[in-house]
Amino acid sequence: MKKAAITPARILDSALRLADVCGWERLHLFEVAADLGAGLDDIAAHFRDKDALVEAWFDRADLAMLARARQPDLVELNAEQRLEACLLAWLASLAAHRTVTGQMLLYKLEPGHIHLQVLGLMRVSRTVQWWREAAGRETLHLRRIAEETLLTGAYLRSFVHWLRHPEEDAAEFRAFLRRQLRCGPLALLLRR
Repeated sequence: MKKAAITPARILDSALRLADVCGWERLHLFEVAADLGAGLDDIAAHFRDKDALVEAWFDRADLAMLARARQPDLVELNAEQRLEACLLAWLASLAAHRTVTGQMLLYKLEPGHIHLQVLGLMRVSRTVQWWREAAGRETLHLRRIAEETLLTGAYLRSFVHWLRHPEEDAAEFRAFLRRQLRCGPLALLLRR
């Protein structure tokens, strides 16, 4: 019987599954390798370190958001609704490992991980950029800068709320997200 190839997706799925049991902090790459019947060199061929797995997890969420943007019904929606639909798709892709996702963020925020915090800021910026693109936002210059800044705040508040309230039903969360998108200046920018 032929052994299954060690792919980035298999490595990430194994890490997530193991972390669901032991937590992200306690997860070791040698355990992921053992779970896959591979060596650490097989893991290193795809991921330079444990944080690269975190980046791959959020890349997967970004791709889910972009896939939602391809669906034809999105063009029928207004700007706020497109942003809502895209962010909900992003969060839905993370939902199976919500607790581990929160642990990943805490890992990045540890005081000794300044380099990861900088990368985390870049990750937020990248995801917000893809969110704007997925929603078809065309604002330019100062309006774009204001919109990005306000959307970053809405994204962060919504993501943290989603992480902290796993028991909240979908309708309650949608209402929370809509309030974030309808806050004063952002609501004005989205109407144009």
